[in-house]
Amino acid sequence: MYDSYNRPIHYLRISVTDRCNLRCTYCMPEEGVPPIKHEDILRYEEIVEVVKEAVVLGIDKVRITGGEPLVRKNIEDLIAMISVIPGIRDFGLTTNGILLEQYAEKLAAAGLHRINISLDTMDPGRYREITRGGDITSVFKGIAAAKKAGLMPIKINCVVQNSSSEKDAEAVRKFCLDEGLDARFIRQMDLEHGRFSVVEGGSGGYCDGCNRLRLTANGKIKPCLFDNLEFDIRKLGIRNALLEAINLKPRRGTGNSTNHFNNIGG
Repeated sequence: MYDSYNRPIHYLRISVTDRCNLRCTYCMPEEGVPPIKHEDILRYEEIVEVVKEAVVLGIDKVRITGGEPLVRKNIEDLIAMISVIPGIRDFGLTTNGILLEQYAEKLAAAGLHRINISLDTMDPGRYREITRGGDITSVFKGIAAAKKAGLMPIKINCVVQNSSSEKDAEAVRKFCLDEGLDARFIRQMDLEHGRFSVVEGGSGGYCDGCNRLRLTANGKIKPCLFDNLEFDIRKLGIRNALLEAINLKPRRGTGNSTNHFNNIGG
């Protein structure tokens, strides 16, 4: 499955909720944002149908995101439903780690392959400041639980202002080296103005090699994080929405004024 720029599209990121149990300064305002109406959120059965159709079209990598995906009730049920779909070779989930200690074993048993965890500092006070109240010890417990459950490799997503040589990032790098984790450093992005860069330690941010589509929690297929284009699966039908997104995927994003990180999944 190739787009009009001959890029192979085989990666689907799925936002299952716009809710989050943190209020990270670079993601949303302290008071939060207006939530998507409950009736507009895709049911698990609808998400599964999207994945099945996407696999037919060539998708073989799936990642569950949010908001924070672990705040969605019975998320392990969705993981189990997706994990048995033939053709998926890489199945992951991105989390802030706060609830991971209680979910890691359930996610692994349901068929999840691996996990990414957000961690921008090793300092408890700085963590509380960035997340507006988060407890970093919960993240450490979640990492340990994920290792025990075999959700490997574990990738740590660290947001930086300018570079991975910053004090907080260097501390995260050392922690990852000591614990056998993969560190990825992501420069803080600006959706509206289309500011982003290549992820250090990962493949994101490289437009010429972009291989992904995104499904929002309310059923829109987005071909690019930094573009307003979106195609409604409920109005167009799943296959048509996917094909439109692939055919009209821009070469490079310029700006997204209709979404926030909490409802598109980053």
